[in-house]
Amino acid sequence: MMTVRDRMTRDPVTVTPDDLLATAQAKMEAGGFRQLPVVKDENLVGILTDRDVRQHGRQMRITKVSEVMTAEVLTVSPKTPLEEAARILLEHKIGGLPVMAGDKLIGIITISDLLRALVDMLASTARSPAHP
Repeated sequence: MMTVRDRMTRDPVTVTPDDLLATAQAKMEAGGFRQLPVVKDENLVGILTDRDVRQHGRQMRITKVSEVMTAEVLTVSPKTPLEEAARILLEHKIGGLPVMAGDKLIGIITISDLLRALVDMLASTARSPAHP
């Protein structure tokens, strides 16, 4: 069984609650991310999405991450089955889940990570000889 640990993005780029949205947007654009975990004193305190940033377009240089982030964050552990992570993303219509080992943020699993896993599985199935 494949787990989140097998497919997560390790050591994700983060922002702090005190960062400005302009800083967060620059990090998102540079890395091609659609969400960033929000961390304060090494603790996960929220998540910020590209939609959150876009909704405050003209005020990005004066608005802090803490003002628009989602504080109630769904998370998974590295041992969570990949199927369960996908189900959570679908049920809640979200694009990513921070991965926590106890209280420590160690990664993020996103829809893109799950699609890569699907592509890899389909490709390996296509290469396998057919079973009678």
